[in-house]
Amino acid sequence: MRCSLLPCLFLLGLSACEATTTPPLRGELRLGFDDVAAGKLPAGWLADATRRVGPLATWEVADSAGAPSAPHALSLSYPNHKQYDSFNLCWTPAVQLADGTLEVSVCARSGKEDQGGGILWRAQGPDDYYIVRLNPLEGNLRLYVVQRGNREMLASADAKAELGRWYRLAVTHQGNRIECRVDGQLLLTVDDQTLPQAGGVGVWTKADAATDFDDLVVVGK
Repeated sequence: MRCSLLPCLFLLGLSACEATTTPPLRGELRLGFDDVAAGKLPAGWLADATRRVGPLATWEVADSAGAPSAPHALSLSYPNHKQYDSFNLCWTPAVQLADGTLEVSVCARSGKEDQGGGILWRAQGPDDYYIVRLNPLEGNLRLYVVQRGNREMLASADAKAELGRWYRLAVTHQGNRIECRVDGQLLLTVDDQTLPQAGGVGVWTKADAATDFDDLVVVGK
């Protein structure tokens, strides 16, 4: 199956809560955000946080300079806080993924405490998920598992990145094996069985990192 994510959610008639009981995705879903009105979120998506301190970050579809599929991208426009240990999530439980591949284009816009961001998957909620993120401030790519709000690093690799430049971030999770790529280059490979079940997918930043995301592709196997 191959279709735009937004129309598929409407056709299925799923609310975010109802979708958590659906089987894992089989086939391909794509979301370029250009069919979503500026200032809104895609249907079934939630602004959320792990270890929330203060207000939630402002997530919205907005014009984004140089977006791979112009003009819109999904943007963390305003962090609304500077808490180093708070994670900002925009995700959907309406798409359940166990094994498969996720890809998204990411562009770090600003951040003093932190920069960049990444994709999350197998999310059981805002406190339990996998995350791979690219950080221009630290110059690395890191894979984590978050469980009960506590983050554990599974792997790390050097990865130079710049503010204002778009990168293609991809992860393949099959069974216990996780592989992470930046612009097609394999940088991380690890085995982990902390979260074996299907879960939601989305995007992620930390602290005050303001970041744009575009062209999300989810392929379930």
